[in-house]
Amino acid sequence: MTSESLVVAATLIAFGIIMAGVAFGSGIGDGIVASKAVEAIARQPEARPNIFTFLFLGVGILEAFPIISIGIAFYLLLVVAKVPTLLSHIPAGH
Repeated sequence: MTSESLVVAATLIAFGIIMAGVAFGSGIGDGIVASKAVEAIARQPEARPNIFTFLFLGVGILEAFPIISIGIAFYLLLVVAKVPTLLSHIPAGH
């Protein structure tokens, strides 16, 4: 095992961990925000337009973090670790 293959392996593991964390965190956050909005509408139906406004603002802000994290993960994969270049240097079949 060369040092290049070790860098590729560590980068791919880090990329996978980042992507899994983003997916789980975003899903849980969206679920919490939506459930709280439904609870608020059930308590005060006349405030529905205001609640929907804040629901969409909250989900929009919540979805900004996964997009930024995915960008950072791809930056780590393609620019910092230069995985495509490293993969071309690893001999096939070894």
